[in-house]
Amino acid sequence: MSDTFISRHEYHSMESEASQMQDLSFPYENLAPCKPKTSTWFSSETGIYTSKHNPIKIPSDPFLDIVSFIFSHKHHGLSALVDSPSGHSISYTQLQELVKSMASGLHSIGISQGHVVSIQLPNTIYFPVIYLGVLSVGAIVTTMNPLSSFTEIQKQMADCNVVLAFTVSGCLEKLKRTGVRVVVIPESVESDSNSSEFSCFNGLLSSNPEFAPTPIIRQKDTAALLYSSGTSGVSKGVIITHANLIAAVELFVRFEVSLYENPGWENVYLAALPMFHVYGLSLFAMGLLSVGATVVVMRRFNADEMVRSIDRYRVTHIPVVPPIVTALMEAKGRCSHVFGSLKQVSCGAAPLSKKTIEEFLQSFPHVDFIQGYGMTESTAVGTRGFNTKMIRKYTSVGLLAPNMEAKVVDLNTRACLPPGKTGELWLRGPGIMKGYLNDAKATSSTIDEDGWLHTGDVVHFDLDGFLYVLDRLKEMIKYKGFQVAPADLEAILISHPGILDAAVIAAKVEEVGEIPVAFVVKKPGSVLSQADVIDYVSRLVSPHKKVRKVVFIHSIPRSAAGKILRKQLRNQGNARM
Repeated sequence: MSDTFISRHEYHSMESEASQMQDLSFPYENLAPCKPKTSTWFSSETGIYTSKHNPIKIPSDPFLDIVSFIFSHKHHGLSALVDSPSGHSISYTQLQELVKSMASGLHSIGISQGHVVSIQLPNTIYFPVIYLGVLSVGAIVTTMNPLSSFTEIQKQMADCNVVLAFTVSGCLEKLKRTGVRVVVIPESVESDSNSSEFSCFNGLLSSNPEFAPTPIIRQKDTAALLYSSGTSGVSKGVIITHANLIAAVELFVRFEVSLYENPGWENVYLAALPMFHVYGLSLFAMGLLSVGATVVVMRRFNADEMVRSIDRYRVTHIPVVPPIVTALMEAKGRCSHVFGSLKQVSCGAAPLSKKTIEEFLQSFPHVDFIQGYGMTESTAVGTRGFNTKMIRKYTSVGLLAPNMEAKVVDLNTRACLPPGKTGELWLRGPGIMKGYLNDAKATSSTIDEDGWLHTGDVVHFDLDGFLYVLDRLKEMIKYKGFQVAPADLEAILISHPGILDAAVIAAKVEEVGEIPVAFVVKKPGSVLSQADVIDYVSRLVSPHKKVRKVVFIHSIPRSAAGKILRKQLRNQGNARM
């Protein structure tokens, strides 16, 4: 999962709460709180933080591919994938055969090892079948949001030399213009599958599985090219290997499932997150399929459909991004009786305030709530949280995942920092990408010669080894030489009873460098003025952090993963200022 943030004032508030507790109940003996000077998880000599979890053995066979790894695990799962609206399902027995059929079909039309195949699909039960089928022949997958513009599609497909693309009818014309061969799949599984439009897809899916190729695939071979802005604003192809994907399955998904007593095949997950994003891809198209869980697939997020799915399929787990947390709370107020099966909500990819977490815990007292941290560049491997009600570290993204190391580096001196000190997070471990596609300069500036991924995130660890992510380096506002974290101000703004949502960006002002500008969504009936908002924030922050301008808007633009689209806000701001 991707970056999750808290504000500094929320962290200090949380630490105060924790210090008043008589005892912290930790679920594992090796996770007991430690003093940094004598701990085994932080070295004052090297400045390296290591995971407090026991190491997990990663397969050493250099010729193991991710698909073979997923299907090598034994479990008692029955239904693998369920289409939420129709109830149409794919069993685990069918899944493995369909993947082999897809591989056989792809091989028959000339797709082979090293070719790049684009998947530009909304969520569908066919997504994992296509994805795993492509990887089975040794080809490489690149994913895209099906709502991407023609310019974005053309750029990415040319950048990684795509030879085949999968999409739905509504996106066909855009893809045709690229000159790449396109396979159209039915967006609705109950639609007319005999339509000539889907003949190629049906042919691939019905190919003889016995003719599936068995290429020699090495763990170090490239499996996916997932595009990310990384620590700069330009989208770049993240080279993910089979070894990286195996690490994501083992250290992120299977590890998380192992923390709970019930076996994974008893769990029912709702796939409300997009599978074209590393968060959803790691879970729904790979990791959960190795434990036998049932994945109920929503084609697009819709709050009413989410409620119906939870009720109909007795959903136990929902991985979410912040907007879905809000939707869950609103739905609970309308129909609380349908959430009895829900056991866990896990959140990542974007900021979530302490206020929202507390409101969620009040609405769902029986549900475990956890947060985690990861990046596309780390193949979603980073940290995993624990039951917030038990640990009471509300805004932490948890402990380092097994086998992971970290440093916190001073933004100016580059010195390694101990717990409690704030700096840039560096990560090292088996999930770290191979590099950026066709961009040696960006690769060398992001991954150093010792293998450390410079994440661009501003963080600190507490004295118990829990990580808190404060902001992105590239989003820091520089006012008269002082650094101002947008997430700090956003958390304060959202705490106002009259504010529904907020985002903060920088605006250039020659005299001072940059000033914080707040975009605010008022709650219905609120009569807040710009002066009211500015005064409210100024009472809670240092003078250099004050919001200097407020723009009221109807909604904060966010990506499919829930991240604030600050570039879009900057464009709106330029038009209004």
